[in-house]
Amino acid sequence: MHDGCTFNHRYVKSNPHEVENATWMLTVFNCFGRQFCLHFEAFQLGMAPVYMAFLRFMGDDNEAKKFSYSLEVGANGRKLIWQGIPRSIRDSHRKVRDSQDGLVIQRNLALYFSGGDRQELKLRVTGRIWKEE
Repeated sequence: MHDGCTFNHRYVKSNPHEVENATWMLTVFNCFGRQFCLHFEAFQLGMAPVYMAFLRFMGDDNEAKKFSYSLEVGANGRKLIWQGIPRSIRDSHRKVRDSQDGLVIQRNLALYFSGGDRQELKLRVTGRIWKEE
């Protein structure tokens, strides 16, 4: 459990070329007295291997809509930013993934952000959660 509404995570994977459907451990946040969880996973989108990060809210959809979040990933002077509304935990994980409602990173870009010789995935995902007034 992580207290606070900002986060900074590293996702590391040696030999990213073998990762087809991988998920990393969920991180749970306590923010505004509510719980959110950050998902990060790898899967095939058509022919393209991608990574996706998204936030889910431990509660129903009506409450989830009271919050917004942003996720950011980048390196080498480049940055991808996603801003959205957390999905309710009541929406199935597959539904969220299939709708691509999150930060989607193509594998070649993810490896570029990882630096080095592209043999290892090393992504830093930062973000924050705020309340929509």
